[in-house]
Amino acid sequence: MPKDILLAIDYGTQSVRALTFDLRGNLLAKSQVVIESYLSSQPGWAEQDPEYFWQTLCQACQGLWAQGVDKTSIAGVAVTTQRSTLINLDKNGQPLRPAIVWLDQRRTSGLKPVGGFWGLAFALSGMKETVAYLQAEAEANWIRTRQPEIWAKTHKYLFLSGYLNYRLTGQFNDSVGSQVGYIPFDYKHLNWSKRWDWKHQAVPLDLSRLPKLVSPAGQLGQISAEASAASGIPAGLPVIAAAADKACEVIGAGCLEPHIGCLSYGTTATINTTHRRYIEVIPLIPPYPSAVPGAYSLEVQIYRGYWMVSWFKNEFGHHEQKLADERGIIPEELFDELVNQVPAGSMGLMLQPYWSPGLKVPGPEAKGAIIGFGDVHTRAHFYRAILEGLAYALREGKERTEKRSGIPITELRVSGGGSQSDAAMQITANVFGLPAARPHIYETSGLGAAIDAAVGLKLHPDFDTAIKEMTRVSRVFEPEQHTHRLYNQLYQRVYKQMYRKLQPLYEEIRHITGYPPKPGEA
Repeated sequence: MPKDILLAIDYGTQSVRALTFDLRGNLLAKSQVVIESYLSSQPGWAEQDPEYFWQTLCQACQGLWAQGVDKTSIAGVAVTTQRSTLINLDKNGQPLRPAIVWLDQRRTSGLKPVGGFWGLAFALSGMKETVAYLQAEAEANWIRTRQPEIWAKTHKYLFLSGYLNYRLTGQFNDSVGSQVGYIPFDYKHLNWSKRWDWKHQAVPLDLSRLPKLVSPAGQLGQISAEASAASGIPAGLPVIAAAADKACEVIGAGCLEPHIGCLSYGTTATINTTHRRYIEVIPLIPPYPSAVPGAYSLEVQIYRGYWMVSWFKNEFGHHEQKLADERGIIPEELFDELVNQVPAGSMGLMLQPYWSPGLKVPGPEAKGAIIGFGDVHTRAHFYRAILEGLAYALREGKERTEKRSGIPITELRVSGGGSQSDAAMQITANVFGLPAARPHIYETSGLGAAIDAAVGLKLHPDFDTAIKEMTRVSRVFEPEQHTHRLYNQLYQRVYKQMYRKLQPLYEEIRHITGYPPKPGEA
């Protein structure tokens, strides 16, 4: 039997999934294990036992074999994971402390600011506070200053992707495409930063503690005998470098060209485009590595994006959740009915989704805002306003990307959990005034990892061919021009004015209450 099946392991925030794909991008089998995202011993902390990550990965793989998946047909393996979850290992490869999960909110105060030429440059460019924010957020700085005994014993400091690739292969190798976080990484040259780079002042970190980097589609190693015994993956199978989950999602949605925008309606909502040229959509905030070698994923994030939808469902959607269980249908169908109870524009209820501060746009002082409340508004209006507000924010990201790149975005692909809502898809098309396409498969990040594996194993000759063969659109939502005109007026005349007019008040709130704290403050 030919080896033409690809095993993708997608370790997200809510679950880990082991997936097999054929060379046409069809999902052949799936085993999903719901995980406990993190443990918290103190308010704001988010940690997890690194062994838990490995054991649940093995459990997901074993679930595939229990379904009768033929191991002998698997050509190779690729791993994609949540971003910015970090693990300290000793010289024997054993964890020294719990992993710090990307949702962790601790900060480090009292750090020495970046000085010299770089410090002057940041002060003149208005980026001093942004750099201080990055320093305070860096997990390595917290461990180095608060747990120096752990830092002294740290032999390797790895993202979750590097840790799982180590457990699979026994080698400290990781993909260039997975390096997203507060580490001394040169995003322009897609390698570790040179010693003179300001990042080494901001996050002092010996490069010997970091893994060897391999470009996406390169080989990280082979499945070790030990990993095979635990996971059931055949020993000796090649492990191919993929990328972080968002980067894999972009190519899994078929967004290889810069004129195609990939909207991700996940915990963090994003708009990404793939470029061969290094472009900073927001000055001094770099693009992330793409899942394609030598390319960049220009990204604008809305922190706590579709988390807001989950929050609404948990707080106000118990009736729909219960009814969906009784009818045996997915809750999204009933929430779509809720959205469609109210007209476009939510009768003037406008929401700006800055529920978590940004690095630069919006600024670190930003807060969310809801304006236009009246006695006519119900929870249905509020829910629709959330969806509209997220679409407005992502449209603003689209326009920033176009301005910086000089390339108009003319097509949209939407993935992530929110893409399963027809109402959210139609709102997106109407706000952007562009067709919004849903990919043929929900598991776009896993499919992106499989595409990396297919190219790396020469099962497809290049990324153009692989994406053409393995991705396609299932449904397109066309914009309704009358509704688009309404949204366009609300966007231009109200939404885009909100942050500028409210920003001074956010600063006053911050001054009075201390929230959010300034970088370097406890």
